[in-house]
Amino acid sequence: MLAQIEGSRAVAHAVARCRPEVVCTYPISPQTHIIEALGVMVKSGDLAPCEYINADSEMAAMSMAIGASAAGARAYTATASQGLLFMMEAVYNAAGLGLPIVMTLANRAIGAPINIWNDHSDAMAVRDAGWVQLFAETNQEAVDLHLLAFTLAEELSVPVMVCMDGFILTHAVERVDLPDQAQVDQLVPPFEPRQVLDCDDPVSIGAMVGPEAFTEVRYLAHARLSRALEVIPVLAERNAEVLGRASGGLVSPYRTDDADTVVVAMGSVLGTLKDVADGLRDEGTPVGVLGISCFRPFPADEIRRALERSRRVVVVEKAFSSGFGGVLSADVALALRSRSIPVDTIVAGLGGRPVRAASLRSLLIEAHHGGLDQVVFCDLQAGLVQGELDRMTARRRSGSPAENVLRDLGAVAPHGR
Repeated sequence: MLAQIEGSRAVAHAVARCRPEVVCTYPISPQTHIIEALGVMVKSGDLAPCEYINADSEMAAMSMAIGASAAGARAYTATASQGLLFMMEAVYNAAGLGLPIVMTLANRAIGAPINIWNDHSDAMAVRDAGWVQLFAETNQEAVDLHLLAFTLAEELSVPVMVCMDGFILTHAVERVDLPDQAQVDQLVPPFEPRQVLDCDDPVSIGAMVGPEAFTEVRYLAHARLSRALEVIPVLAERNAEVLGRASGGLVSPYRTDDADTVVVAMGSVLGTLKDVADGLRDEGTPVGVLGISCFRPFPADEIRRALERSRRVVVVEKAFSSGFGGVLSADVALALRSRSIPVDTIVAGLGGRPVRAASLRSLLIEAHHGGLDQVVFCDLQAGLVQGELDRMTARRRSGSPAENVLRDLGAVAPHGR
């Protein structure tokens, strides 16, 4: 069914069609509209049977999801940014216990300073937690990835996180093909848990494990998560047959076959990059784009194959590791370690800064000709940065960098007023 609909509400529709039995919620922008829409469906009876639980924190929401999943219920939640960090302990527990919880992460920057707009810092903060991490380029893909996520989670008994760019996707109103219940029922079978708390067959879930077995248990968790690299393409192909469109997968190449320079990225920025690549192609510059749909587990073999003809790789990412550099870039470089190929990093869109096609175009032209620095911050206002660095050098008690930069911009009143 085609609908002109907000991304969050489209995702809520998809989640509801997957028949969750417990939805654990705590509101935080920009995911709130998802759980609001699910709450309306539960109250109206459109989503039934389902227990909708208003938690008193994100930590409580994930803890409730863990309990529900361990008891044999299909469990779902959503969060963003600081909320994800607040539930961090439980996020690791869900993966360590091997519970098939599905969570939507509406990607948002992490403070301080406080910022409610989009980047990928929150997802990167939990990349090693043991969850499958799937990234959506569009709202259509966000809808379809949730159908894949429930099936994948329950087949492997691992938690799955579907990442969609906050505000850019969650609040965008556009045309989306919403799957009907019959289609979803073909793709998402009834939940048959691989482990469950049962009074008639008592077991322990979450036993204490000492040094004698901890390595083996962690290895098994890694092996189970890694199986997603085999299962995701199968599910994506099956979903495409039922839905009539490409859906999910590990990577998505775009004009990479004869590209000298290939740009690698995740999320909604891929749309802009494809437009830039088309323009550069029209000018005779062979540029391609490689979208990564599955970030964890990392599809190193598929990335290596997709980039085998390229002479230069540029990674555009919306997060970075302070004191180190690009997070995604490091993974891509490791995947290409057998080749002497340069991997450059463009950090863009931090805290919701617009990622402009013109800026990307000029940087990609530099990269194609080998003139790009290894790590570049797109549209960095060098004057503001240098002003604060000079201030810090001039006097020890220089104040908060965030406040100082805002004053330099005129965004807040200067001292003395």
